[in-house]
Amino acid sequence: MPQTGRGALSDRPDAELRLPAEGAYVSVLRTTAAGLAARLDFTLEDVEDLRMAVGEAAAIVLETASPATELRARFWLGGRTMTVTVDAPSDGTATIDVDSFAWQVLTSLATSARVSGRDERLAITVALEAAPLEAAR
Repeated sequence: MPQTGRGALSDRPDAELRLPAEGAYVSVLRTTAAGLAARLDFTLEDVEDLRMAVGEAAAIVLETASPATELRARFWLGGRTMTVTVDAPSDGTATIDVDSFAWQVLTSLATSARVSGRDERLAITVALEAAPLEAAR
């Protein structure tokens, strides 16, 4: 995984996708995540988990996105792990309900998930570490 010496993600993602911040485009984001995961040889189950986690992250971000803006997804690929950050401009007061069903689904699917807000953008970062192919048999 592209990381700095401190274990943080590098500033430059391996792929970036920008879409209108509308629910109709979440399927494009989910399909992109699944395609990238397939290229990393994720199992079908892991591909589906990532697809659903990215969809949930996008849905949560879209709830707080400013109208007529864009949704951005950045992908860091490496080994058996994919990290995805989904963000969009918000009014700066957006909060995430960590007790919501959507957040519970997201955190149960992903290896890790976190929320951050910076420069009036709400971001959710999810990482999924795929099971080794031998373990899937």
